[in-house]
Amino acid sequence: MRRGQIVALAGESGSGKTTLARIAAGLESADRGTCVVGGVPLTAGRRPTTAERRRLASRVQIVFQDPYSSLNPLRDVGATLREALTATRGRLPRAEADAEVARLLDQVRLPASYARRRPAALSGGERQRVAVARALAARPELLICDEAVAALDVSVQAQLLSLLGQLRDSEGFAVLFITHDLAVVRQLADRAVVMHRGRVVEQGPAARVLDRPEHPWTRRMLDGHLTP
Repeated sequence: MRRGQIVALAGESGSGKTTLARIAAGLESADRGTCVVGGVPLTAGRRPTTAERRRLASRVQIVFQDPYSSLNPLRDVGATLREALTATRGRLPRAEADAEVARLLDQVRLPASYARRRPAALSGGERQRVAVARALAARPELLICDEAVAALDVSVQAQLLSLLGQLRDSEGFAVLFITHDLAVVRQLADRAVVMHRGRVVEQGPAARVLDRPEHPWTRRMLDGHLTP
């Protein structure tokens, strides 16, 4: 993947999409092979050290599927974002941290006043925007979205997908977008990668993969014969 590129990773449930994402983020190790992130190889069979995980966190961030379980319900949004800033940039003076929190909220199109709200006061779409803001606090090179819009209704999905595209354009990070929804692939992705049973079976420009699939498994997905 290149910076500024959106790659959609599609496949049926259990195909290995989330496992691949967790390997790239240093949360799991591969059984074999090598995953290279920002020029740093993550060797199979060895979990990254704490120091390596911290370095990876400054390069790779994940937005998970469930907006209702990804945020601490006891912390307001400001505290969540300040914690993310501290974890990746070190402790900032309070005034500087508050200004950065307001900037992060503005990036995801939320008012600065949301810093005082707790997750229970937010809708699912607003929580997912906060999760994106938390990821942006690290200034990542790669943002992994693991079914990040699957739990949202269609109109909110469209808004969040548009936001991700705008952020990619303004910030220049790469996006690995994991999905089973091929309509999302068509709307968002530059490239599409199709997985089946832990292996990549097809990849290429998103329009080509969707319009002229070469692998039988991709054709089955497009025909709607697979369970998400």
